[in-house]
Amino acid sequence: MSTLTTILLGAGVLLLGVGIGYYLRLIIALGKKRSIEIDIKQMLVGAKEEAQKITNEAKEKSEKSLAELREEEKKKEQEFKETEKRLIKKDEFLDVRQVEIDKEVENIKLKVDEIKKIQEKVALMDEEKRTELEKVARLTEEEAKEELFKDIEKKYEGDLVIRMVKLENSNQEKLELRAKDILATSIQRLASSTASDLMTTTVSIPNNEIKGKIIGKEGRNIRTFERAAGVELVVDDTPGSIVISSFDPIRRQVARLALENLILDGRIQPAKIEELVEKAKEEINKIIKEKGEQAVYECGIFNFDPRIIAIIGRLYFRTSYGQNVLQHSIEMAHIAGMIAEELGADVAIAKAGALVHDIGKALDHEVQGTHIEIGMRILQKFGADEKIITAMKSHHEDYPYETIESIIVQTADAISGGRPGARRDSVENYLKRLQELEALVNAFPAVEKSYALQAGREIRIFVTPEKISDAEAKIMARDIAMKIEQELKYPGEIKVTMIRETRIIEYAR
Repeated sequence: MSTLTTILLGAGVLLLGVGIGYYLRLIIALGKKRSIEIDIKQMLVGAKEEAQKITNEAKEKSEKSLAELREEEKKKEQEFKETEKRLIKKDEFLDVRQVEIDKEVENIKLKVDEIKKIQEKVALMDEEKRTELEKVARLTEEEAKEELFKDIEKKYEGDLVIRMVKLENSNQEKLELRAKDILATSIQRLASSTASDLMTTTVSIPNNEIKGKIIGKEGRNIRTFERAAGVELVVDDTPGSIVISSFDPIRRQVARLALENLILDGRIQPAKIEELVEKAKEEINKIIKEKGEQAVYECGIFNFDPRIIAIIGRLYFRTSYGQNVLQHSIEMAHIAGMIAEELGADVAIAKAGALVHDIGKALDHEVQGTHIEIGMRILQKFGADEKIITAMKSHHEDYPYETIESIIVQTADAISGGRPGARRDSVENYLKRLQELEALVNAFPAVEKSYALQAGREIRIFVTPEKISDAEAKIMARDIAMKIEQELKYPGEIKVTMIRETRIIEYAR
């Protein structure tokens, strides 16, 4: 019983404590609520006061700004009024000035009319005087002038004739002296050598063993070399050297370069010979390009197409009457430039026309036509200036002289070629005969290539074996010999050697 009572009392006390705690918490919460409401009211009052203060300040600022704007507006309005007054005054002044100008213009017109009337009166008076004089003299103005001239001519006829003759002789002498002076000056200003090209080239060999390798077994290597390079090798004449003989300077240079490389390499056999000959041709082509570039640079000509420059370089290996054509052309360009300077002509056109005047000779053995026609086609094809073509085409008088530069080019050609020792006519005829011989043979079908050797005493012909048989080759050789006899003029006899060689190549892989 006591335990239960104790438990009940504890429960009652616990409930009482809970109730008292809840009540106390409620009282505290109510107190806090009241204090928060009071704070909020105070904050609202403070915010309203602050808002009122800000509103008042903004109002004051806006009123102040508005006053300033009104003041500024008044000032601008005053300025506009003053500007308007000034413009009105200017307009009034301009109107007055315009009226004055109109009056002055009117006065000028009146004066001009008066002057015209005076001039008309003067002209009329002159006409009347002239008419009176013609009536008195019974001659018109033109008739009187003619009569006066006739009297003067009769009176001074002898003096006039003598004076005219003196002037004519004097001018002719002056012109001749001037022309001689220009030509002499041009020749003296350019002094160049007149070394002639030979028809052979010599290559040194270290020993007889190399000479034997070059000849090869039963002459196989030397035949291969002569066929590939188109030259003749003279081995036994001079000890310690081999002579390369050909009328074509390009072939000689290719052969020389290939032979020197063969000697350095030491492996002398047909395949290697053909390989080095092809490499030598490529190197000679590089030399041709370099020589062309050097020529145009030396002459100061920089507007040529690169293909024209390459063809100019080919002239380095071309001779005309024993004179190197490229050197002749460069020499001509300098002479033409000097003459053009003296005469006041176009120096650039004169020099360019002189440099390319013989460009057709670089291809005259490959293309039909004279070297002038070939040169004109080359220059036209590669876009050269028409003035340059006009200047170069008349240097042999095949075309009429159209410009002073064309006369200068022809004169420079005569000066360069006419110097003592510059040319040899026999060499040119000899080269022309050999070229005609090769051209005649190359016209036959199945001929792969042909080379004139032994100073034209032998023509070596290589035919394509697939196109012709041995029997047909014999017949063709006889036909070629007969055609040479009929169409060409030559001393002695010409040996026709035809070579038909079948070569079969296979590869083991």
